[in-house]
Amino acid sequence: MTVSGVALLSVCTLLGVLLGDLLGIALGVKANVGGVGIAMMFLIAARLWLVRHGLLSHGLKTGVEFWGSFYIPIVVAMAAQQNVVAAAKGGPIVVIAGIGAVAVCFAMVALIGRLSGRVETMDEIEAREALEASVPHFKSGRIG
Repeated sequence: MTVSGVALLSVCTLLGVLLGDLLGIALGVKANVGGVGIAMMFLIAARLWLVRHGLLSHGLKTGVEFWGSFYIPIVVAMAAQQNVVAAAKGGPIVVIAGIGAVAVCFAMVALIGRLSGRVETMDEIEAREALEASVPHFKSGRIG
């Protein structure tokens, strides 16, 4: 059911907002720090877990995709509510948190890239497909 997808998104959003508020308190900022981003990471992780365990029904997928399409407008609206100037006046912790978040993101991209192994580039895929189309019986290992 589509409602299940909306419920999953709601749970992820509540957890993300809670952790964002706790992170704000820990950093000494009177604001939610990254709650929407955390919620989206929870949603991605939950969706991957459901796919791996064969529990992602069509209705659940539809509900998640429906609300996922609203992700960018929601993030833009929430970011517009944040008073960046007031936060920056709050002290250097904001700059440190921003630099730290960017550093962690760069590190995670590098880690994921190394763990994922070799990935075929689009040029290699196109070259292979062109070779398969030009040489009959290429797929079977016999040329000619």
